[in-house]
Amino acid sequence: MTAFMTKDFLLNTPTARKLYHDYAAKMPIIDYHCHISPKEVYEDKHFENITQVWLGGDHYKWRVMRSNGVDEKYITGDASDREKFQKFAEALPKTIGNPMYHWCHLELKTYFGYEGILNGETAEEVWNLANAKLQEADMGVRGLIAQSNVAFIGTTDDPIDSLEYHRLIAEDASMKTIVAPSFRPDKAMNIDKAGWKEYIAALSAATKMEIKDIDSLEAALADRIKFFDDHGCRSSDHGIDHPVYIPATREELNAIMQKGFADEAVTDTEADQLKTAVLLFCAKQYCKYGWVMQLHYNCFRNNNSVMFEKLGPDTGFDCIGSYNGTKALCEFLDALNISGELPRTVLYSLDPKDNESIGTVLGCFQGPEVPGKIQHGSAWWFNDHKRGMQDQMISLANLGLLGNFIGMLTDSRSFLSYTRHEYFRRILCGLVGEWVENGEYPDDEKTLKEIVEGICFNNANRYFGLNIK
Repeated sequence: MTAFMTKDFLLNTPTARKLYHDYAAKMPIIDYHCHISPKEVYEDKHFENITQVWLGGDHYKWRVMRSNGVDEKYITGDASDREKFQKFAEALPKTIGNPMYHWCHLELKTYFGYEGILNGETAEEVWNLANAKLQEADMGVRGLIAQSNVAFIGTTDDPIDSLEYHRLIAEDASMKTIVAPSFRPDKAMNIDKAGWKEYIAALSAATKMEIKDIDSLEAALADRIKFFDDHGCRSSDHGIDHPVYIPATREELNAIMQKGFADEAVTDTEADQLKTAVLLFCAKQYCKYGWVMQLHYNCFRNNNSVMFEKLGPDTGFDCIGSYNGTKALCEFLDALNISGELPRTVLYSLDPKDNESIGTVLGCFQGPEVPGKIQHGSAWWFNDHKRGMQDQMISLANLGLLGNFIGMLTDSRSFLSYTRHEYFRRILCGLVGEWVENGEYPDDEKTLKEIVEGICFNNANRYFGLNIK
């Protein structure tokens, strides 16, 4: 029997162990998509206890607790932090086969030096150990980032954000990690969702431009894209329900916007027409500035309307969607390619059935600007477990070039989640090691080193134009 989570965790062959320990483990982290707070980074926030750093805002863990029948009082309610931690500790043993079990124990081991198993009986021991550790000077946000060997962080930011904290971080010579904004303009194009008109008013205020039609909306977005570029932005991120491509005339787009301003309902087709126009415009701007465009799709959000009214979005009530958007996606990419304005693009579908579809779309639109110009993004959200990561990488290997893959991201709000990169790297080395030892790939250490170090760091460094030494 293999012991739980030894130094060779998930590394089942000699080749896997060599690739991980000699190469993958030593590479810095480029966390190019996450949701951490730049304000907390700048202020070097310290946490009073493990509940604050672990359970605050982490809807992955909230779902575990809800699935174990825990009352919302102990999840997002007014129970004490100690009570909330206890309820999570009691639920954790039930997560056999869930990446949460691995993530939590990797985090406890890495940041708190805890080698045991967290459950209801050990909760007090872990609570006291972790809280004492959190009082140490290097256990603030910046310390956690530094000890995780993070070279670059790409946050997720609204176009109307002042980027004040990104500026302050960039001016702080003591901060060695690059923290760059990523442009997330979903609210500007979601005319079919509540709050669109109010958001456009906020965008108008931020740009000091009156937005009254498609021309002025594009002008305002162009203004903010340049502002983000001036603050070191290397990437955009779009959370779209599904790929869209329904072109419309300027007159049609203006009429659709007028309906939005008048609080009149728009049809699904009209909404997709405006989204198509905004996405095309933004993509051309990204190409101009040399940014990467990330497209996340096939998520059904806020399905529990009772809890949405109570807690708002991003609180653990989303699920995998299923929509065959391959045709629209290809038409969208083709339109940009025709005009020579297709940016480097990363495609993520929350539906794992889309892996093979994405893998074949990539080959239709690659270019000489950078190896792997169109990328199949890392296994995302409900797919970032062992099987999901393996399936995504096997699909990419079968249909494209795994050696040009830009690797893992945390997509997290937690400063402890950098161990997800370790988790990914162990799974990567396990997969490659298996192929080598099965005789499916040569035992060529020089090439294997290049592939593993590329996927862990070098490919993303090149792809995002970071030039980190």
